Amino acid sequence: MGIDYADLHDPNAEYTMRELSAGTMGVTGDRGGGRDVEITDVQTTMIDGNFPWTLVRVYTDAGVVGTGEAYWGAGVPELIQRMKPMVVGENPLDIDRLYEHLIQKMSGEGSIEGVTVTAISGIEIALHDLAGKVLDIPAYQLLGGKYRDEMRVYCYCHTAEEADPEACADEAERVVEELGYDALKFDLDVPSGLEKDRANRHLRPGEIRHKAEIVERVTERVKNRADVAFDCHWTFSGGSAKRLADAVAEYDVWWLEDPVPPENLEVQAEVTKSTTTPITVGENRYRVTEERRLIEDQAVDIIAPDLPKVGGMRETRKIADVADQYYVPVAMHNVSSPVATMASAHVGAAIPNSLAVEYHSYELGWWDDLVEETVIEDGYIEIPEEPGLGVTLDMDAVEAHMVDGEELFDPA
Repeated sequence: MGIDYADLHDPNAEYTMRELSAGTMGVTGDRGGGRDVEITDVQTTMIDGNFPWTLVRVYTDAGVVGTGEAYWGAGVPELIQRMKPMVVGENPLDIDRLYEHLIQKMSGEGSIEGVTVTAISGIEIALHDLAGKVLDIPAYQLLGGKYRDEMRVYCYCHTAEEADPEACADEAERVVEELGYDALKFDLDVPSGLEKDRANRHLRPGEIRHKAEIVERVTERVKNRADVAFDCHWTFSGGSAKRLADAVAEYDVWWLEDPVPPENLEVQAEVTKSTTTPITVGENRYRVTEERRLIEDQAVDIIAPDLPKVGGMRETRKIADVADQYYVPVAMHNVSSPVATMASAHVGAAIPNSLAVEYHSYELGWWDDLVEETVIEDGYIEIPEEPGLGVTLDMDAVEAHMVDGEELFDPA
């Protein structure tokens, strides 16, 4: 990008009292066993998928490379380059310390929430892949071992006629019968033709009837063959959300997702407690410090952190631990490439309260071409036993699908 961030003056990063580099902390002893490894470079490449996926690679002096992914968004690659000088020379096995080091060093630039956390997430995932390769263990082992050998995947479904209940039901049946999924999600924030004002968040009675009809047709079509969730994308008022949740309560709804905007946790809690329809929220919150408020206030029935957005693999594990204390399941939101999808699967395998991981790219014909391995088969991800994440980038596919102007990663 033409900027050497190592030369930039940054008073906040330079004078923080919580400097957690290896030098400051005195973490300099020899470890032996091939574990004396140093980070030499961090690179990014953006892929032009159905979302712009930012892939991250962390290089070492041992020739071992870790691959990660940050949630999509403007500024992520630049922030990762901004943080590169903070991790070069560090041992990549110290994942917790390096994560906290970056959070603290970047605190003045917004590491409490937002795109800075997203950028840190991409590095953190790559460190898990790298550490697993150095230690010759799969990533889930770094998280405490596994509860399951495979992760259930729910398929986010779309149709050209997304507001037509019968078209949605047809697509649900196709995805179950032809693609092998037993867990689905559809949009409910779709136009009914009855809207009067898109700004006020209010649902008219006819709009609620239309949305309930979509729910009825889809759930009745697949019945016990699949669980079905419905996404509202934080669109409606508290009152409208309550009426919608009540209207669909008689159907087999797996969950109703993000019915109200994320800013007001009190409204979210009130909606959740008002209905027997399960309410799922979490993709718009960052780190365990924010997600825990949803859980502790019992504002969710299911928590849905997005791993490459919320802080990475260990942070998602921390969120799951808090959720487990309140008997709340975890259904990971995911719009990622195979890299972060597999990272989510490793975390899902390592926590007791995991429901499923989202798959948002079933209409993209080359999604699984980005890696050499098969990721999803018959609606499930088999957790790899290979070191790290267990996926290998296909560099020809990466190069073919890079955003214009991007550069391919250096060889390992």
